[in-house]
Formats: sequence, structure tokens, C-alpha cells
Amino acid sequence: MKLRGLYAITPAGGDVERQTRLALEGGVALLQYRHKKRDIALARTIVRLGREFRVPVIINDDVELALELEADGAHLGREDGNLVHARKRLRGKLLGASCYNEPALARAAVQAGADYIAFGSVFASPTKPGAVRAPLGLFAGAKPLGVPLAAIGGITLDGAPQLIAAGADLLAVISDLFDAPDIRQRARDYGKLFA
Repeated sequence: MKLRGLYAITPAGGDVERQTRLALEGGVALLQYRHKKRDIALARTIVRLGREFRVPVIINDDVELALELEADGAHLGREDGNLVHARKRLRGKLLGASCYNEPALARAAVQAGADYIAFGSVFASPTKPGAVRAPLGLFAGAKPLGVPLAAIGGITLDGAPQLIAAGADLLAVISDLFDAPDIRQRARDYGKLFA
């Protein structure tokens, strides 16, 4: 599976099902269901939408929920559990790992079996304003790890080209996608950057 393009992460509020459908219609390479309150019905709907559009759906922070919903994988941060254990549970599924601004974490994540790694916050993020900033040089340094590299944090269409030039394969976007006046068109515009 080639992971390259827009990595849409579901927003915290609004009509998430409708917004997600619009993003998928515009073109998404990967979709993450991110939840603060565990809403299994909504998560199930997001997984179903992903299948409808043939886009892999990743569950954030929750291997058990990913397995329960037969999602395509899970994404774990530093506090979300052991990657080696998660890799064993998620046989044949995608495993992503947040590596913040730490190359050593990235190397360890790949050794543990992560299919892709994420660095960020690459820019100031409205979703996580206190997040540590990740320098763009991390992407070139991580290329030899041989897995797709995701950029996250404060990404906008204007800032996206420099991330792709720096070596990001996936752009994980929440606000700039789901707060756009035309979500479908915004997803298309991100897709064009990878064409």
C-alpha cells in the first residue's frame, strides 16, 4: 500500500460524518478517527465510510477499538501503549507512531514494526497549541528508515509544499481541511500537491 497524500484526521466537533464524507469525495490517502470521548457508533460510521471510498481508516490511540471495528490499523503516541505489543495485535494492519521531534523515537518505532511515522508539530497548531515543534530537517534524516513519513501540526495549503519538499509523504490535516468553506475542494487542492 502506497501511503502518500492527504492524511485526514477527523475533527472534534461538527457534523463529523458529513464532513468526513466530503473530504473522502475530494480525495484522501489515509483517514484517522481521532476521539476524545469514545464514540463507537461514530467510529463504526467512519470505518464504513473509509471502506466505501477504499481509503484505509486508522484509529487514534486505541488498538482495542481498531480491532473491535476491524479498522485498517491504529496510530499510537508516546503514552498510548507499547508499539511491539501493538504490532503483534495488529497483524496485517497498519501501525503508525507519533515521534514528535525525536529521531531516536522514529528509529525505535520502525524497529518495533511501525508502518509509518509522524513528526510534529511542524507548525504552530490550533489543535495542540503547546505541542513541541519539529524541525523540517527531520524528514530528510528519517528517509533512510524506509517508511512513509507524516507531517502533522498547523498544516495549511500554503505551508504544505515546503513539507513535501522536505520529504513528507503524508500531510496530516484537521483544521485547514475541516474548517474550509468547501471541504471537498480543499481535499482536492491537497491532492494536487502530490500529483
